[in-house]
Amino acid sequence: MTMYFRRAATALLALLMGTVSFAANAVDEKDLLPVDQAFAFEAKATSRDAIALTWHVAPGYYLYRHRTKIQSADFTGAALQMPPGKHKRDEFFGDVETYRTLLEAKVVGTPAPDARSVTLKVMYQGCADVGVCYPPQTRSVQVALPSTVGGLLGAPAPAGPLQFGVAKGEPLPETQAFHIEAIANGGNALLVRFAPAPGYYLYRDKTQLSFDGEGISLRAPEWPPGKQHRDEHFGDVVVYFDPVDVNVPVQRSHARAVDGTLRVTFQGCQDGGICYPLMTRSLPVSLPAGEVSSAKVDDTSALAEDQRLAQSLGGKHRAWALVLFFAYGLGLAFTPCVLPMVPILSGLIAGRGERVGAWRGFSLSTVYVLASAVVFTIAGILAGLLGAAANLQAWMQNVWVLSAFALLFVVLSLSMFGLYELQLPAALRARLGAASDRQRGGSWVGVAAMGALSALIVGPCVAPPLMGAVLYIAQARDPIFGGAALFLLALGMGAPLIAFGIAAGRGMPTSGPWMLAVQRVFGFVFLGLAIWMLSRVLPAAWTLALWGLLALGAATWAFTLGSRPGSKMAARFAGLVLAIVGAAQLLGAFAGSHDPLRPLAGLRAVREEAIAFKRIKSVEDLDREIAAANAAGKPLMLDFYADWCVSCKEMEKYVFTQPKVHAALRDYVLLQADVTANDAQDQALMQRFGIIGPPMSLFFRDGEERRGLRLTGFEEADKFVERAQRGAAP
Repeated sequence: MTMYFRRAATALLALLMGTVSFAANAVDEKDLLPVDQAFAFEAKATSRDAIALTWHVAPGYYLYRHRTKIQSADFTGAALQMPPGKHKRDEFFGDVETYRTLLEAKVVGTPAPDARSVTLKVMYQGCADVGVCYPPQTRSVQVALPSTVGGLLGAPAPAGPLQFGVAKGEPLPETQAFHIEAIANGGNALLVRFAPAPGYYLYRDKTQLSFDGEGISLRAPEWPPGKQHRDEHFGDVVVYFDPVDVNVPVQRSHARAVDGTLRVTFQGCQDGGICYPLMTRSLPVSLPAGEVSSAKVDDTSALAEDQRLAQSLGGKHRAWALVLFFAYGLGLAFTPCVLPMVPILSGLIAGRGERVGAWRGFSLSTVYVLASAVVFTIAGILAGLLGAAANLQAWMQNVWVLSAFALLFVVLSLSMFGLYELQLPAALRARLGAASDRQRGGSWVGVAAMGALSALIVGPCVAPPLMGAVLYIAQARDPIFGGAALFLLALGMGAPLIAFGIAAGRGMPTSGPWMLAVQRVFGFVFLGLAIWMLSRVLPAAWTLALWGLLALGAATWAFTLGSRPGSKMAARFAGLVLAIVGAAQLLGAFAGSHDPLRPLAGLRAVREEAIAFKRIKSVEDLDREIAAANAAGKPLMLDFYADWCVSCKEMEKYVFTQPKVHAALRDYVLLQADVTANDAQDQALMQRFGIIGPPMSLFFRDGEERRGLRLTGFEEADKFVERAQRGAAP
């Protein structure tokens, strides 16, 4: 008998959550009233030992008598008195009694002599006539009791009836403001209902789910369309003001039943009022036997990489997550965003023109890496807490900052060439020489300053680990642990630099002609870094011309090297190669080319064409284009780009020029947001999607972003084609 009722209850809850197929097909959830409007409930003390409970039931809805119960720890002997209900033959519960229009019940009991209020836990459940039922409801209400004067009953408290135990206008306790329930939706899915109280809303992208049960993991929740909301705390977000049912597919490694706990982390606000901190609920769920999941999971519903990394930071194995972030940093150390730091650090170590040694190289490179890691961490924490407006890396990419940094490289290069003594007056030479020395190998302060600047200017790349840590900080509001992840990520990126610094210090030649030649080489390297910095703000043809002039200058110097026949021949051969390269780059600049590695591409009759994006600027532009694409039944891709973004240039050069990528995106509406200026409109557009900067590619279908397909950073063409094909699938 017990097993029968347990199965009946499970079946009923499945019905309540709208999972029965005929109900789901026949009823639109938007046509159902919120539970607190369908069954408006209030409690009021009529005496010190009696509390009246009233439900106003909307037309077309009814309450079950046998599902209505009360509990109270401070109302001794509390008993619920209810009138007879109307008989109903229920397919799950059999013969039951129900109430329509109005239910007036009474709770009698004995409070403590000095009690001014009692707390009741009221449980009830109801349905709509259209065949959809609500989950069981639980309300904790605090009811003010009438005072006693000289043993006589006094007047009740002037506040009157308290709905949900809180005076009108005051914020509800979080358990009453956000009601959450979960049941098994068969053996291979969970159904989670979020029910904000009237006047409250729930953030979609700040909700995370995890299941603690043997052999069970969750796939991406299937959220229904939400409401675009301009939020004072987080900008443009997707929220839910009304109850929403979320289906959560389950990944199973076995078929047997499992009793586990669903942990729901979420955040919400009172409309026009307070914003609650991040909250977590643990809900027991009994998952019946189901089918073992296939090994392959649909990537469309999987978490994007930044979401997965953010979830790992909030999971049970947080220490291992930090190790993972350090490992990710090691991988990023060999990307174009970090590699320019190698010649910077090498030039700083070689700056004095004397042998440094392994220990000195280690100390200098460690200071450089720690300084860059600290600044990198601070920038990431600010981006997580404040959003795109605090993206320091983007702010540092304007023409004045980049020009100043390029000028610094030029000053350093001139000191490498020894031109201060030859061309400048003595007074100015002394000042520039002292300033240069502070930035060279002998000064820890100078190296630390260069490391801090390098973190913001040299490598402004957005990669999945960075976005994952920033996303965790934004969601959990935990800058300490999120900052630790960022710091370890930066240390991972800097670890090879420390190893290189030790090698450079140990292998640096002693003073003499060889050391002089090394200094000259680093002088050209610093000039190259200056050109590389200016390439973010200069026209591509001008940049190519500067590379050509640099190569010709290096060729001229190479022809002067060598005192022995062998070394002289090698130097002249290197000079000849550099001269050819420089001439080709100058010729290519005049022909309109822009790639230093392919300077003559502009002379070819057939050129590789990049994708023709339609540029948008504002949130309004994007909404208009999404609506048009949705009306036309087309998928849409939004690419975030900036002139100073290294990985954006990689995507533009190596991915968006590929014919197979063009074919994969043939049916797409292709939009690009150029956020180079990082102005208010750019920040609003990035804040809408919770991103801190480019490169980022977002895929939309039916007016909603397919969050699991979001691309952060660079991706090879073949993988991008697969991603685009999944994004276009219905």
